This record gives sequence, structure tokens and C-alpha cells, in this order.
Amino acid sequence: MEQEKIFIGSEGAPAGAVFCFSTKRGGVSEGIYESMNVDPRRGDNQEHVIENCRRLGAAAGFAAEDLVMINQVHGDTIIKAAAADRGTGLFRPIEAEADALITDCEHVALTVFTADCTPILLYDPVRRAIGAVHSGWRGTASDIVGKTVSRMSAEYGCKPSVIYAVIGPCISACCFETEGDVPDAMRAQLGESANAAINVTGSKYHVDLKLINKLLLERAGVGNVEVIKHCTACETDLFWSHRRMGLERGSLAAVIMLTRTANPCAD
Repeated sequence: MEQEKIFIGSEGAPAGAVFCFSTKRGGVSEGIYESMNVDPRRGDNQEHVIENCRRLGAAAGFAAEDLVMINQVHGDTIIKAAAADRGTGLFRPIEAEADALITDCEHVALTVFTADCTPILLYDPVRRAIGAVHSGWRGTASDIVGKTVSRMSAEYGCKPSVIYAVIGPCISACCFETEGDVPDAMRAQLGESANAAINVTGSKYHVDLKLINKLLLERAGVGNVEVIKHCTACETDLFWSHRRMGLERGSLAAVIMLTRTANPCAD
């Protein structure tokens, strides 16, 4: 189906939230951004970006006006988004620097961008709270996903055991070849359990960031973790990949949004 080309959703998440991982397909952008670039920071034609977001939202179940975007800096800052933040990125400038967003407001579509880094979407169907995490290898080493789970617990009373997490398309171990600094950082965070995600190939290492983040989620108490198997660096017909394309490319979006109930969050 066409919408399956435009985005990848969750297979097992509880009802009440939209889960969306965009692909390169189904948009109107041209040249190096062809065709579904949804990141207004890349230098693409802004009208094309807005139209791409409208098409993605129509397929996945949100409006472009619902999106909330941030400037990502490979850190561990987490921002609480409100209904008044809707439209940030497309219709007003992005001011916040962070790598994760949380909210309990409905129709606030939390958005993080990737092009090999790991996107993680979090949903507590009991407390009706969500989170979106951008986790590159530095963010993974700093346990940004575990910190986001803790922040959701502190802000909204979430119990990690009922949170449903989806780890989206990113560079997989097959393509993520690194020097020793990356595995060292993972071991510093997780100890010897990180070794399950590290393979030595001569003087290089292959690191499975999906598995590392799954281990971090489990350590945080999250028992329901879905892992989407796609590799962005292998499947460049479907995804943007920084490792394969450099800076001349678009970005993928991971979007999560609470759908409407009788008690929407006030501005």
C-alpha cells in the first residue's frame, strides 16, 4: 500500500496514539531532498517541506499544524511540550535545543529527526503520556532514553512497566562500524551487558544501537519494547542515511501523538 511506503507504524502498540516513522517516499521535494524530506532545517524549499508534512500526516493520522520540532544537539536534554507549542518548526522558528520531547497533551505531535541515529517513541496508555527520543551513539551512551522514561514518571506519574516503546529504523550493526570509543562508551553505561551488542572485526567494531537502547529501556523498567528491523544505511532506497549520503540529503521524522479523548490538555 502507498501509505506503507510513506511511513512505518507500530505493529503492537496499544490504541490511543499515532506512531509514525517516515521514509523517503511520497513527497514533493526535489534534487538532493527527493522526495519526502520533512525537516525544515535542511535547506529545502519550505513549501515543499510543509506539503510533505501534510502528506505524511494524512497517511499517519496527524495534521502538519500539530507537529512540534526541536534543534537536536546529541545531548540528553528533555523538553516538556504543551498545546501552545504546536506548529513549532513549520510555522514558527525552532528555539529549543534538546534531543527528547514529552507531553500529556492530545494532538501535540512530538517529532524527532534522524538519518541513521535511533528514534524511539514512548507511550503510557494508562497515564496518557508520550515521549519522542533522538538517540545517536552519544545520546545512547548518556542513556537519554532511560532519562526520558524517568522524566515521564516524574512529570506524569508514569509506571515504566506499562510504557510501550518502539525503536524505529536506524543504522544497524551490519553498517555501524566504529572505532573503540563507541563500544567503550556503551560499556561505561551498561557494563558487561553491552558486549551482547558489540562485535569485533579486526581493528574495528560493529555496534547494535537498537539492542543497546532495548537494554537501556529494560533497565529503566520498560518491558514492552518493539524493535523495527530496517537498517537506514542498507536501505537507501527507502531511508535517508547520513553515513551513505553525508549532508546532502533530507531527514526522516519519528512522530508520536495522543489522539483525542474527552479530556484534552489545556493550553
